[in-house]
Amino acid sequence: MTLQQLKYMIAVVNCGSINEAAKKLFITQPSLSSAIKELEAEVGVELFIRSPKGITLSVDGAEFLGYARQVVEQAALLEQRYLNKKPSRQLCSISTQHYAFAVNAFVNMIQQSGAEEYEFTLRETRTHEIIEDVKNLRSEIGILYMNPFNRKVIEKMLRENRLDFHPLFEAEPHIFISTQNPLSGRRFVTLEDLEEYPYLSFEQGEYNSFYFSEEILSTVFRKKSIHVSDRATLFNLLIGLNGYTISTGIVSADLNGDNITSVPLRVDDHIQVGWIANHQLQISKQAQVYVQELKTVIRSSGLALLE
Repeated sequence: MTLQQLKYMIAVVNCGSINEAAKKLFITQPSLSSAIKELEAEVGVELFIRSPKGITLSVDGAEFLGYARQVVEQAALLEQRYLNKKPSRQLCSISTQHYAFAVNAFVNMIQQSGAEEYEFTLRETRTHEIIEDVKNLRSEIGILYMNPFNRKVIEKMLRENRLDFHPLFEAEPHIFISTQNPLSGRRFVTLEDLEEYPYLSFEQGEYNSFYFSEEILSTVFRKKSIHVSDRATLFNLLIGLNGYTISTGIVSADLNGDNITSVPLRVDDHIQVGWIANHQLQISKQAQVYVQELKTVIRSSGLALLE
């Protein structure tokens, strides 16, 4: 077993395919495939499951990857200390539902890294894809919410995919609206107050189940409903159409400007947001930094952490 083989395996996981990893490593696809198969033969386990749809980590592969990352990180530290090599390129991938605080924490992580070279990825994506990303280690961490309605379904999916949910905070539901909306400034609103306003939500593609909705109360009928795919469009429509969406109440003026405000929504429900990760893996140091930045942003918003 060589350090190069471990680096090859990590590259395949990061890229999601042998072809893409081979391009990034500037070697041929057959050479990379051969190196991975030799590593599997040497350790005596199947690290990857190969199918017509592509390549994914096996259960044994996920455990092996955790050790491989630690070895490669420690080797890089030795090279920096004794061979005067420059720090290795920092890597970290995050998948998240559409939360401004997740972006704030990502910005802070990059600013704190001080790295000369890095390759970070932030995917604001659909709920099912977040779980798939973390399951297949395309992302180290996923950020999503659970509430009494979707908890059993989400927890079942996490168990089946060997993922753990780490609660960050619990919030009362709020609506996000334009500061020019007639409801702006109210102490709270009810569902009845919202009946005549367009409801905005994030579309979930082929997994468009109520349980995968990013917004609570997904089964409530609305006379006017608009589905969008990105946060910028949603906020533009909040302003242009006097629409509303439902979320945690954490608004970022730095990212969203001063045109959006939050108002408490009086319903018998709550939102618990947390991060998910592979049960068998210790997340990288960079991912650990991101989690700490998440906690800092949440504290600064006035919410209590669930620790």
